[in-house]
Amino acid sequence: MRDDAPLEGEVVNHHASSEETSPAPDTTMAMVIYALYLASFVLGFTSLIGVIIAYVYRGKGPVWLDEHYRYQIRTFWIGLLYGSIATLLTLILVGFPMLLALVVWFIVRCIKGFKGLQEKRAPSNVDSWLL
Repeated sequence: MRDDAPLEGEVVNHHASSEETSPAPDTTMAMVIYALYLASFVLGFTSLIGVIIAYVYRGKGPVWLDEHYRYQIRTFWIGLLYGSIATLLTLILVGFPMLLALVVWFIVRCIKGFKGLQEKRAPSNVDSWLL
């Protein structure tokens, strides 16, 4: 008789997935990164720490969590590009509304990320340059 054979009368669920049996992945670091991004409005440098952490943790979790790290990395670099362009354009005054739009864009992406983490799913439109 096999050791892993079900006992007589035991109910066996052949449809159990690995998600049901494996522990939930730790989303703490991804949440910390979003918090560091938002704290950068006050402290200035924390988004750099956040992107470094995202690079370190990328590829070490389930696909949906890895998508968050990719989303965070893209948010940093795209935000840096948009911020650089807007800062240059402040010389002709067009950059000021662009900087305001950048702040809104950055906050919305962080909130979308937090919401996705709470729902244990990847953020939508990871490859988007917008929202």
